[in-house]
Amino acid sequence: MRAIRGLVFDKDGTLFDFRATWGAWTRALLLELTQGEDARAAAVGRVIGYDLASGDFAPDSYVIAHTPEEIADRMIPHLPGVERAALVARMSSLATETALVAATDLPPLFAALKGAGLYVGLATNDFAAPAEAHLRQAGVRQFFDFVAGFDSGHGAKPAPGPLLAFAASGGLDPAEVAMVGDSVHDLVAGRAAGMRTVGVLTGIALAAELAPHADVVLPHIGHLPDWVASVHEAAEVR
Repeated sequence: MRAIRGLVFDKDGTLFDFRATWGAWTRALLLELTQGEDARAAAVGRVIGYDLASGDFAPDSYVIAHTPEEIADRMIPHLPGVERAALVARMSSLATETALVAATDLPPLFAALKGAGLYVGLATNDFAAPAEAHLRQAGVRQFFDFVAGFDSGHGAKPAPGPLLAFAASGGLDPAEVAMVGDSVHDLVAGRAAGMRTVGVLTGIALAAELAPHADVVLPHIGHLPDWVASVHEAAEVR
């Protein structure tokens, strides 16, 4: 077993609690697109796996792991008169304005990870610009050595491109990296990249869904330092 030298994180559902952060964003977007008509907003919400009444997401919701462009393509047939480019742009700007709910206390966690000598990155299926903004809002941008969105030129998860770009940027062997995410998309991408995979339960997916694709499933990313330490101890024993 190789020691961990790098950690690459998903963003939504991993750094930030998915329901608490993106439920309000999805509701606001739907009501804006339908001029506040609850019935129409609810109908479009069902198309992307969001329940307007409960504010919750279906386990297979398009919002969980797909790119903004893929989410827009899903909604466009149900939004007469709305242009795709304008919708994608509005989704990006609204995402930047979203109030973030951190999955744990992020600044001390990432200070500790960097203090342990780890190379740290973000690979999200969101746009890169909102991702950068979210890291700054959370007070942790300075701890990230690499940030990629689906529009950064490396592709989107579940393809391994963004994760391999992260490893290459730090001169790391993928076997020395762990991919940390809340969705099957994240973990499939990590496995395809030849990385270890860590599932967290701050998204929509349950432990039983993540476990077949993960080396370990943790309640949230605050448990990572202990897990990384255990991997290092095992590597030293070998």
